[in-house]
Amino acid sequence: MIVHIVMFKFKDENKALNMAKVKSKLEKLEEKINVLKSMEVGINFNESERAFDLSLYSTFDSESDLKIYAAHEEHLKVVELIKEVTIESKVVDYILD
Repeated sequence: MIVHIVMFKFKDENKALNMAKVKSKLEKLEEKINVLKSMEVGINFNESERAFDLSLYSTFDSESDLKIYAAHEEHLKVVELIKEVTIESKVVDYILD
């Protein structure tokens, strides 16, 4: 199984609204992209300066399925929104044995 984790820092302008909107749109991808096996999206409550604002944890059966997800039209629509409302993101992908 492949695990895909992304963390985002949002711009201050309309931050809470934008986090809620992105969370909702990401969660709807499970219904639209069949290679996406599971997804959790969480809004951070930790106030540490090291903290990010929102995290995504998703799973796939294979690396090729992750690539299909990454290039999927519905995913790319959400990516465009994310690019508009965030200032930074970090990603990690790994194989879960």
